[in-house]
Amino acid sequence: MQIRNSVALVTGANRGIGRELVAALLKAGAAKVYAGARRLDSLDATKALDPGRVVPLLIDVTDRDLVAVLPAKASDITLLVNNAGVLDFGPILEAPFDAIDRNFETNFYGKLNMARALVPVIEKNGGGAVVNILTLVALASMPGLSVYNASKAAAWSMTLSLRASLAGRNVAVHSVFPGAVDTEMLAGVEMPKTPPADVAAAIVAGVGAGAEDIFPDRMSAGLYDAWKQDHKAVERQFATM
Repeated sequence: MQIRNSVALVTGANRGIGRELVAALLKAGAAKVYAGARRLDSLDATKALDPGRVVPLLIDVTDRDLVAVLPAKASDITLLVNNAGVLDFGPILEAPFDAIDRNFETNFYGKLNMARALVPVIEKNGGGAVVNILTLVALASMPGLSVYNASKAAAWSMTLSLRASLAGRNVAVHSVFPGAVDTEMLAGVEMPKTPPADVAAAIVAGVGAGAEDIFPDRMSAGLYDAWKQDHKAVERQFATM
């Protein structure tokens, strides 16, 4: 879709990739960007990017009552970016069930809640796109991130279903698979990380180019090439991490 003059809504827009996505959309010419977060006061820096075009919204993607009022509050959107996410560490046989619930409520159901509420709005406005921010480890699981991996892999499957359901309805659906990004989510994890501004710029460029699957950094692009050649080898590699 064309980003210029679009009206976007970005969840988790108060920091990290989310805030940089707002900046990248503004730079690409979006007419308006609704910036969502669970606390309005956490959006001050995002609003300051362009007070005339950034509209803060109280959004908790796990709260269906809050999500249900969004079609009235953002009735002009053409682009939904499902960025909000959480990450809990731990192996699959030991992770607490409340961590499993938290990751699935946000990373899977949160995206589904938003899509169900706002896809009809996008259609009513002549079409546009839905962008689901997933993760490289949806392709092959790292045991220490087992809960996060599983929730994002489920969200990938849901994204494929959404794309199939919207085929021919003028709403594109994009899957985004970042590698390690230098955000608070991975603070303390020692490994090469891509600046969130670079990742956001690549995502916006990919959406503008119509790429269904977006690998927005060198790590994700390289691992995807390896995964296409031998996904079992990548699975074994990730299993040792």
